[in-house]
Amino acid sequence: MHPIIDNSDQSRFELQVNGLLAFADYKIRDGVLLLPHVEAAPELRGTGAAGKLMEGVLDIARERKLKVHPICSYAVAYIQRNTQHQDLLAD
Repeated sequence: MHPIIDNSDQSRFELQVNGLLAFADYKIRDGVLLLPHVEAAPELRGTGAAGKLMEGVLDIARERKLKVHPICSYAVAYIQRNTQHQDLLAD
């Protein structure tokens, strides 16, 4: 498992894979983790890197007792497909 880095200076979670970057921009408001944008380097698309990133981000949200509001269409789709994380969704 690749470690997820919380780059709080840039307000994004990062995952490095073979020197390439996948990241999720975030904001935290009133105990809710907002995810407006998730992106992976073009060379990482189709490798599962973005899914590993999302899994790590959601684990961090759970550890920090944050609810999640996915805004990015990828983040929305990921949580819809991975129903074990739907308890994290903000109302």
